[in-house]
Amino acid sequence: MHKLEGSGKNFEDFLSSMKEPAEELRKVPACETIRLISHLDSDGISAAAIMIRALNRMNRKYALSILQQLDDKQLISLSKEQYKTLIFTDIGSGQLSGIQKRLPGRKIFILDHHEIDRAASNEDSSIFHINPHKFGIEGSTEISGAGVVFFFARELDPKNEEMAHIALIGAIGDVQEEHGFSEINRKIIEIAERKGKVKAEKGLKLFGAQTKPIHKLLEQSSDFFIPGVTGSESGAIQFMQNLGISPRAADGGWKKLSALSDEEMKKLVAGIIIMRGQEKKPEEIIGAVYTLVNEKQDSPLRDAKEFSTLLNACGRMGRASFGIGACLGDLRAKQQALNTLADYKKEIMKSLKWYDENSGSKNVIRGNSYLIINAGSSVPATIIGTMASIISKSSGISAGTIIISLAQNFDGSTKVSARVAGREKNALDMRAIVKSITKISGGEAGGHRNAAGAVIPTESEDRFIESARAVLEKLALEENVF
Repeated sequence: MHKLEGSGKNFEDFLSSMKEPAEELRKVPACETIRLISHLDSDGISAAAIMIRALNRMNRKYALSILQQLDDKQLISLSKEQYKTLIFTDIGSGQLSGIQKRLPGRKIFILDHHEIDRAASNEDSSIFHINPHKFGIEGSTEISGAGVVFFFARELDPKNEEMAHIALIGAIGDVQEEHGFSEINRKIIEIAERKGKVKAEKGLKLFGAQTKPIHKLLEQSSDFFIPGVTGSESGAIQFMQNLGISPRAADGGWKKLSALSDEEMKKLVAGIIIMRGQEKKPEEIIGAVYTLVNEKQDSPLRDAKEFSTLLNACGRMGRASFGIGACLGDLRAKQQALNTLADYKKEIMKSLKWYDENSGSKNVIRGNSYLIINAGSSVPATIIGTMASIISKSSGISAGTIIISLAQNFDGSTKVSARVAGREKNALDMRAIVKSITKISGGEAGGHRNAAGAVIPTESEDRFIESARAVLEKLALEENVF
């Protein structure tokens, strides 16, 4: 066992809590089909893939569903099914009381890292609930849903350590590496390296390094801003030439980062730091880069961050099975996932175009340190959170601005996503803010401190927006006072 430092954090107890649930899962008859439910984002798909590998190794049958959100309607639907054993991964902790109410008499495993529904009873012996929050470990920053499932899968069978790289991808998908990985996530990385799945090294934090030419990496940099370069293709090319680095490869094509010599890489890093001299932390361009060494060179699957984006695309486009297949190494699924990523990028561009065209309309409300975007049916509900995240990083949005975005589902409900622009993680509790709004307007809220969401009846959109404005105006006033 491995005990990690930190007040109130006991990793050893967390791991020990998995022993009894693992033994109970082994008791499930091989003839029985297990119901598996997971979340549709990158972390949820990673978690599902790890659980599937573990179930396959146990020779167990399963039926899988990937959900945008677990609500009472979904639980009622599950209650009508005949499955005796259900496993929830990266979902379920926030709906614990609903699970107890709707699924009595079933054997249920909840492997999650979201905050726990405090209204739930602690006396339900048929529910095996594994969650880091029960041990003083912060689930939003220290371990992902895929990480929880990984350690549980390892308890089932040490051979499941081969999936450590997938747990890493899940953690990246939940933005847990933004300010440096926790000790728990670093332990997962150590296992992935030991298994020969991942190579962790210091490098430029440029998204798309495996697939984009260098000048495009610089032009489209979203991790950090380079004056005169970010947002300008000609500026990026000129910048490289001024450093004595040709943007063209020997074959006439555009040069990629992997083609640079050590000397050229030093020039590029030094040049970027100099250009960012007025920034508070000009050196923050350097960070950990995680390479999935068994994937093809120049493939989006080779960089853990790009792989995570690909999984998110599969989930948001309703093609989660391709992402799960890619995690499990299926070659056909990998190609289907790559095709899905291309489609996803087109949807993102369409949603951003809608935002630009409607930024001055009644659908976009600008207030005191907040922005409310009501896309209606013009942007897919599965895309609205991604759109809000991109907008939160744009130059026109001030740091600390809270972005609330809404988009309609097909079932008479509306998906709400909440983000905050340019603020240190945990400075604001987005989940608490959304919960306070839905407490007034109605709906079900969930998520993390740094990224939260809700599902509300579409007919309640106006009431929700009115409540959001009241809550956010009051919050802005309180912040200004202090």
